[in-house]
Amino acid sequence: MKKKLLYIVLVSATIITGTSCNKWLTLQPQDGITRQEFWETKEQIQSAVTGCYASLLADPAGTDRPLPEYMFLWGELRSDMITGGFGVTNDENDLMTANVLPTNTLAKWSAVYKTINYCNTVVDFAPQVLNNDNTLTQTQLNAWLAEVRAMRAWLYFYLVRTFRDVPLKLKSTSSDLDLQQLAKTSGDSVLMQINADLAYADSNIVFSYGASATDKGRITKYTVKAMQADVFLWQDKYTEAAAACDFVINSGKFGLIKGDGGWFNTLYYTGNSNESIFELQYDAQRLNSFYTMFATNKQRFIATNYVMDQVYTIDLTNDQNYDIRGQGGAVRTSDNLIWKYVGFNYPSLRTQDISYAHWFVYRYADILLMKAEALIQLNRGSEALAYIYQVRKRANALVATDLNPSPADKNGLTDFLIAERAREFAFEGKRWFDVLRNSKRNSF
Repeated sequence: MKKKLLYIVLVSATIITGTSCNKWLTLQPQDGITRQEFWETKEQIQSAVTGCYASLLADPAGTDRPLPEYMFLWGELRSDMITGGFGVTNDENDLMTANVLPTNTLAKWSAVYKTINYCNTVVDFAPQVLNNDNTLTQTQLNAWLAEVRAMRAWLYFYLVRTFRDVPLKLKSTSSDLDLQQLAKTSGDSVLMQINADLAYADSNIVFSYGASATDKGRITKYTVKAMQADVFLWQDKYTEAAAACDFVINSGKFGLIKGDGGWFNTLYYTGNSNESIFELQYDAQRLNSFYTMFATNKQRFIATNYVMDQVYTIDLTNDQNYDIRGQGGAVRTSDNLIWKYVGFNYPSLRTQDISYAHWFVYRYADILLMKAEALIQLNRGSEALAYIYQVRKRANALVATDLNPSPADKNGLTDFLIAERAREFAFEGKRWFDVLRNSKRNSF
């Protein structure tokens, strides 16, 4: 009995997906086109790449959590800044208390591998379009391949930090013969592939797509450099991490949004600001899942008291003197509501129908603090402090959180840096990985 994989272009999400038919007769689908008919034009490659991005926002099948939700949960639940609300699930509570069994729904990685497979599909089949469309250049093809390989590297980086040893699959599941049980690959080998993908992307990706909003929603040369810096820090390659950060800093293309009354609106509510390097683009057609997580009477998570009491602190003598990243930034202090994704005009919320705050992957503050972290490990403490204080100054960080470490005190500088990252990236899915990276370095 012959099986045939039918590639369908889903108009609603521009996702390429596959299905196999197990009947005695295989028919052409009425709402799609076969693989043989698909990889014919450069426009179809562009559609496929767009589909890879769309799959980052939500599961095309609608049966799994969106990837940013996993990124939030994996990056925050095991840290010290979040606690369960009325709607927290048993699986989420188990992760927060480090009581994780293989049956826990947060311990699965199928959603990540779906998008990895979309990326693999483009890598496998896009090159054949050169034989079919004489308007497609090798340079343009390489640029599209660079986008999906960088995306694949970024997703594997999440997997290797969360689970360490994971299956490494670089070929698409594009026929029934490809279905197989894969063994795990060592974390070190996965990191080698991540570096290889990012090196390819670094050599072939574009600097700009011609429009600011597009540049924030697609992977550019600057995104790749940010990803490389992040991976290099994880691997204790500090000279390389500093150089990747320098590329972004020296470009002059990015800056910190001024910490005035319009800071939150520009950076978080509207999005795609000059500070943004890469953020996942929710909109009115594709809402995020954070409103129900944080802003309903069944909210699943709230900030711990520790966040305002110790991470940001409070000036008890002057209520107008506060770190803008705390009150009205990360938290609504009246009820510890996580504010970043649901806030509008403090203390008023967005309404659910406009719950399309973007998910930040990298922004310029991250570059500055990654550079500071690399410099600390390179024994260049004075330079590192300059970057940390640049971020603190924008935020009006309070004196109580200034640890004032000596430039020669590597441990003190590291504590200061990690505390500053907690303030700057509260609830942006980075806290657990920051703590783990530095604990790993010190063999805690």
